[in-house]
Amino acid sequence: MKLPRDISGDRLARFLRKYGYEPTRQTGSHMRLTSRLRGRPHHITIPRHRTLDPGTLAAILRDVADYLGLDRQALYRELAGR
Repeated sequence: MKLPRDISGDRLARFLRKYGYEPTRQTGSHMRLTSRLRGRPHHITIPRHRTLDPGTLAAILRDVADYLGLDRQALYRELAGR
C-alpha cells in the first residue's frame, strides 16, 4: 500500500496516542513520544514538519508496528483513513 503524502508530524503524533504514545519532550522541530504498553518504554522521534517524507513516515510506522506486534499494512490503512 502506498503511504499518504500529506501526513504532518502533529497529525502522526495524534494518531499514535490511540496506541499509548504520549509526548515526553520537544527539542526544536522534533518531538519525542514514549509508550510503556509492553512493559519496557519505547521511544520514537517525530519531526514536526508540515508533511513527513514517505521514508521517514514508513520508518516510524514500521518501528511502532514491530514494538506493538501489529500488521504494518493495517496501521498504514488506519492512518490513511481507509
